[in-house]
Amino acid sequence: MWAGTLYALAAGLMWGLVFVGPLLLPEYPAALQSVARYLAFGVIALPLAWLDRHALRQLSRADWVEALKLAAIGNLLYYLCLASAIQRAGGPLPTMLIGTLPVVIAISANLRNARRDGKLPWKRLAPSLALIALGIAFVNQVELQALRQEADADLRRYAVGGLLALGAVACWTWYPLRNADWLRAHPDRSPRTWATAQGVATLPLALAGYAALWGGMAAAGSAFPMPAGPRPEVFLGLMATIGLFASWLGTLCWNEASQRLPTALAGQLIVFETLAALAYAFILRGQMPQPLTLAGIACLMIGVLRAVRVKPEPLSATA
Repeated sequence: MWAGTLYALAAGLMWGLVFVGPLLLPEYPAALQSVARYLAFGVIALPLAWLDRHALRQLSRADWVEALKLAAIGNLLYYLCLASAIQRAGGPLPTMLIGTLPVVIAISANLRNARRDGKLPWKRLAPSLALIALGIAFVNQVELQALRQEADADLRRYAVGGLLALGAVACWTWYPLRNADWLRAHPDRSPRTWATAQGVATLPLALAGYAALWGGMAAAGSAFPMPAGPRPEVFLGLMATIGLFASWLGTLCWNEASQRLPTALAGQLIVFETLAALAYAFILRGQMPQPLTLAGIACLMIGVLRAVRVKPEPLSATA
């Protein structure tokens, strides 16, 4: 249980990096950041795939189809929605909506996977979920107040950003549930191999997306300098860093956690991503969090610690 929790913490710390890219590269289209990040992920996965080639050969055609689905929705589509949302609405609103994932996934998994994982009793789970939700509300109340004070705020652009963030939430509610289904159905397979397989499956999708985006921008007469934009060193370095840590290594750590923890509990531990994203945002701003923000972070942490102590019960025992 604790090993799985530590793996989930490591994944959250690395996944928090994905909120940084759109803020550091505001002039780069979100679609370009999405395909470039996962192009880096796919390239990084190639030498790892060679080292793990014997295990990868054991994957069936159905396994590769599943890896392709996970790559398309949980990787490319998710980051496209998230990066677009951050560029349109700023960091606070997308962070608020993505921060609801621990609650959304825990409830979905508890309804969906009770027969396989056991049921986390709602009465014991409710205080943890309430603390997590309260913490997210506290943190984002401060952020939204700051946004309301901006005189040049574009409400329509902000609303579109919110809708795109909801799309990201939908993608990443689906992804961990389906990913855990495969891992729990294949306990003899290495989570490292499965992370590498998703990287390999992502590569052709990212290549096709990059080519289509480049061709579309050229046909539209865009002045954006392809293939690497106006700051190629920063862009390529940041995409490689996010591709390595947030994509491959983060996925590896999450797979390790998913094999050790009930899906409903693992879903709550995605709260670590929210905490990491908030920490990185404040570091970029060069300011300390306000007291209400610190209170929210405390609620998040207490909620997670309470959730770790809740043990699943067999379905017959809870009936």
